[in-house]
Amino acid sequence: MIKMSNPLAQLTKAEWILWGISLAVVICSNIMTGQVDVLTIIATCLGVSALIFAAKGHVISPMMMIVFSILYGVISWRFRYWGEMITYLGMTLPMSIWSTVTWLKNPSENGTEVAIRTLTKKHVVSLAVFGIITTAVFYVMLRVFDTPNIVFSTLSVLTSFVAAALTMLRSSYYALWYALNDIILIVLWILASMENLVYIPLVANFAIFLINDMYGFVSWKKREGKKSVV
Repeated sequence: MIKMSNPLAQLTKAEWILWGISLAVVICSNIMTGQVDVLTIIATCLGVSALIFAAKGHVISPMMMIVFSILYGVISWRFRYWGEMITYLGMTLPMSIWSTVTWLKNPSENGTEVAIRTLTKKHVVSLAVFGIITTAVFYVMLRVFDTPNIVFSTLSVLTSFVAAALTMLRSSYYALWYALNDIILIVLWILASMENLVYIPLVANFAIFLINDMYGFVSWKKREGKKSVV
């Protein structure tokens, strides 16, 4: 079982700077539009923080993602991005809960970080099969709800599913798939911003998420090189 240590104590100087800049950007991007949305600010600050701790392999990250999924689901509901709402509330949320349990049960050698797992062929095949099935099912649901920008919403479902599943499996590639998801979400919220400027901050927010996810991928790869994986 992972030892519940202080996550702040594990951050390096560079990570403190990255976290601080990320928070500053997402907060300022919300304020500068003149249409401050408190829920969006809280959700994005929570999301950025979760990514910083995810890069460290700290179990507080999936715990924070549980709350983020709920808040982001509400934000998506307000714009009628049913795909995002259903994805985060119906898929990312329960998988974040599952990830919390699996991370807690699989500590690394130092006991404070999650142990990295090597994917097997069985994992890859399962991800491909269930990813296709999940995407197909969600696509039908999105058509029923007449979801705006359905192509990008469907791609978001696929990348979110794979990313969440890899997080649960403790694979370093979780961050790479979340980065792909960030790119798709940047496009989605650009399209949304064309209709309502209040959503411009979400474009900046997911751009910051993209940077943090890429850092998380690099960080986990470095851990793989230094420590044994299971």
